[in-house]
Amino acid sequence: MSAARRLRLAVLLSGGGTTLQNFIDLAAAGQLPVEIVLVISSRRDAFGMERARKAGIPAEVVRPRDFASEKEFAAAVFAAVEKSGAELICLAGFMVKLGVPAAWANRVMNVHPALLPAFGGRGMYGHFVHEAVLEHGCRVTGATVHFVDNEYDHGPIVLQKAVEVRGDDTPDALAERVQAAEREIFPEAVRLYAAGRLVVERGRVRVLPEKTA
Repeated sequence: MSAARRLRLAVLLSGGGTTLQNFIDLAAAGQLPVEIVLVISSRRDAFGMERARKAGIPAEVVRPRDFASEKEFAAAVFAAVEKSGAELICLAGFMVKLGVPAAWANRVMNVHPALLPAFGGRGMYGHFVHEAVLEHGCRVTGATVHFVDNEYDHGPIVLQKAVEVRGDDTPDALAERVQAAEREIFPEAVRLYAAGRLVVERGRVRVLPEKTA
């Protein structure tokens, strides 16, 4: 991808849209080479929709409840994404399982608030993750960016960042530091993708070295 061209990005969310806002701010500052061409929310009342509107980004609501099956829901989501011309999808607090068609393999990214494969799977999201980390007495947790496949919190790992678990941590305090890690590594994963530096081989991601002039 040339330095002048920006990666066309679709962002899927279900809540407040803090990750979306991070992407918007970084792109506006010239620190993330993307054009966010579509935001999809699984809920009408998600504040992320308001963030998209304020930024002038096309936004749609696609609710699972409006479809007879997960397959039909996923088909509607990907139809909207393809119509937008997006090249990469980022799940930013999208609280619905999304089946990924073969054509989109390794083109859908998610961020998870733990060091996968630990503390992943159905029901492991948000504070449930941080509570489980503390209950297990873990000394380290973190954040993971991975490509999405058709299992919960599965798929090739792109980047991870460790976060210390402190003796006096509460789920809220731990969440704050993990979210800071997420804000760092999710944009970095998108930058690497935009630069063509991510290669998936046998289910593992290899980061190619940066090209030098």
